[in-house]
Amino acid sequence: MKPLPYGIDPLRLLVFLLMVVPFLAVLGFGMLWLWQNGFLLFWALAMLVSGGVGYGLQQLLVKRERKLLAEAATEPNPEWPLSADAAWEQVQALADSCEPKDWPIETGDWILALGRRTMETVARCYHPDVEKPLLELTVPHTLLVIERASRDLRLDVTENIPFSNRLTIGDLFRMQRWKDKAEQVYDIYRAGRAIINPVNAILGEAWRQLRESSFLQARDELHRWFLRTYIRKVGYYAIDLYSGRLVLTDEEPATTRTARSSVDMDAADQSTGESNAVEEPLRILVLGRSNAGKSSLINALFGQLTTVADILPDSTLTLKPFALSRDGLTRALIFDTPGCDSEHFEIKQLQHAAQDADLILWVSPANRPDRQTERDCLDALRLFLSAQINRRPPPLLVVASHIDRLRPTGEWNPPYDLTATHNTKATNINAAVQAVAADLAISVDHVIPVCLMENHIYNVNDTLWAAILDQQEEAQRARLLRCLDEKKKAENWVLLWRQMINAGRFLKNLPEVLKKRLDD
Repeated sequence: MKPLPYGIDPLRLLVFLLMVVPFLAVLGFGMLWLWQNGFLLFWALAMLVSGGVGYGLQQLLVKRERKLLAEAATEPNPEWPLSADAAWEQVQALADSCEPKDWPIETGDWILALGRRTMETVARCYHPDVEKPLLELTVPHTLLVIERASRDLRLDVTENIPFSNRLTIGDLFRMQRWKDKAEQVYDIYRAGRAIINPVNAILGEAWRQLRESSFLQARDELHRWFLRTYIRKVGYYAIDLYSGRLVLTDEEPATTRTARSSVDMDAADQSTGESNAVEEPLRILVLGRSNAGKSSLINALFGQLTTVADILPDSTLTLKPFALSRDGLTRALIFDTPGCDSEHFEIKQLQHAAQDADLILWVSPANRPDRQTERDCLDALRLFLSAQINRRPPPLLVVASHIDRLRPTGEWNPPYDLTATHNTKATNINAAVQAVAADLAISVDHVIPVCLMENHIYNVNDTLWAAILDQQEEAQRARLLRCLDEKKKAENWVLLWRQMINAGRFLKNLPEVLKKRLDD
């Protein structure tokens, strides 16, 4: 239905008329005139029908608005680290327990009090042992949270609350004063009416209860939504702040290339001859046991077998980066590692690399059933990543290599349909995938069987590549938190440097300023 001028909802106007017109008829004609002319019964019936229709329409409007407001509710950010889950639950609990009668908008001081309670709720989750956790915030960070929450709330109020762009705060105060005075006068009228005309008083009271319950319900719905939205907005940005996602210097995108990746990318570009890019690349870590096919997998992903094969020996002591650019994938740095069962493998080095990885490819030979070493290493890695509550663990894909060596070993005639039970090779590949998934405690959907035999690459550029692209969004979330962590570390030094320079300028100009003031 097309809205009327000034954004008035036609249905709401109809409800208002249905509720008010019968009452105005009494004021115009008078109860005595209606009774003397035989219209009193008709008027009562009209009032009853109007009230019923108006009340029903009002309930429909409340349901409609409740649905629209629910769609505008703030949702938790999927890019938050694991530590944010408990904090958001606390914010939700606070929002659900908020009642309009406890936070009257007309008083004006609710916004600071409710915002502070929300901030304290989040701060308590991150600093449970501190007596006053809110004092752990810096002034610029506190102002930034209020700024972001106020901006979002302004947009929601403008879009969802009728007349919000017309009514001033002064209007609300004046309406509240007029409402109080009008109620005093109306109470005197009600008392006099009950004495003079009891029948009219009973009908009037019934009509008043119906009207107030209808309009007050709509008002309370908007009031409750407003308060809860405000809590969620403040809580959202407070979690952003405490989880390390809120930075003071936002001139550059959060995923601007970090200093460490710049060094790695420069080294990679020297080997590939590719040009530099300003965006932070995804960091893909390739892990697995010795001779599992890690280097061959990287070669297959690059599609440059003769170029890259010679520079990726299994005995690599340092993680040498290589820049990977393919259609559909954010530019990536891919790192080969020593085998987890080799003498060159160090668990600390692995954990350090995994902490900075956005995607992990674990290569496991499908023809090797002895996977306990792999499982132990993978469990240690999972335990380490789960303890990094301010990060998101990178997604993990397992590449089941050497499927060409499964029985019958002399057969290699791809493509293989793993659901086909009449083909022995396909059946054995499917069984190997199931065994790898069970032994390494990972979903079967995340185990990709491949062949990395030279000139017989199979399932890499289609199934494995599709699985990597499917995990790209989750990998980008891990990258975002990693970039923000790096940016916050650099931000502290940048801000300190700026503050020292500005303080030096101030002290340098201070004598001149003081002299000018004395001369004036």
